[in-house]
Amino acid sequence: MSQARQQLAEQLAEAVFQALHDDLNHQERVLLVVSGGSTPVPFFKALAAKPLPWERVDVTLADERWVDEQSSDSNAKLVREHLLQRKAANANFIPLTCTSSTPEEGVDEVAKQVESLAWPASVVILGMGGDGHTASLFPDSPELTLALATDELLVAVRTPSQPQPRITFSADRLHQARRHILHITGDDKRAVLAKALNGDDVRQLPIRAFLTCPLAIYWAP
Repeated sequence: MSQARQQLAEQLAEAVFQALHDDLNHQERVLLVVSGGSTPVPFFKALAAKPLPWERVDVTLADERWVDEQSSDSNAKLVREHLLQRKAANANFIPLTCTSSTPEEGVDEVAKQVESLAWPASVVILGMGGDGHTASLFPDSPELTLALATDELLVAVRTPSQPQPRITFSADRLHQARRHILHITGDDKRAVLAKALNGDDVRQLPIRAFLTCPLAIYWAP
């Protein structure tokens, strides 16, 4: 991995550490919402080394593929392997899946599990795909309109461009956070972000749903 990406991961970990630390000074528990994929791995490792009272930290995901937690496609597996390590193993991690065979059947049960977390989230960390999706808000998803408009916590999503069904927090619930961070790497993602900043059709590039709230952008080539 490039030095620039490693440095970015460490800066992001420091910022998130500071935010959680500040909020823990005046509330009993805090909530961190993270995203999956390969980009956050060095950030997870850097954050896991921070001296927080991790037993007071709730962690969940912005979205998840509806797969077994042992699957290499599971975001929960990624979080357990790279973030919930060392002292951070004491955090209260709530995955976005259950034993139901489909996200449509499981969405209510998962919503009950995440409802009791320390909302509003202290920090939501979003990623972005080359198609402008963030969380599981995909431009080609039939559920996109619902996910952008509903005040439900979670939405079950099926998307032609994706092999597995998914579950995602609604845009509304992700908006309800004290701080929003976008963590992206590579020139192609920067080009997509530039395009997103130059227009306002959220359905075309769903990341635009978060460009209207203060969004800290962490980018490295």
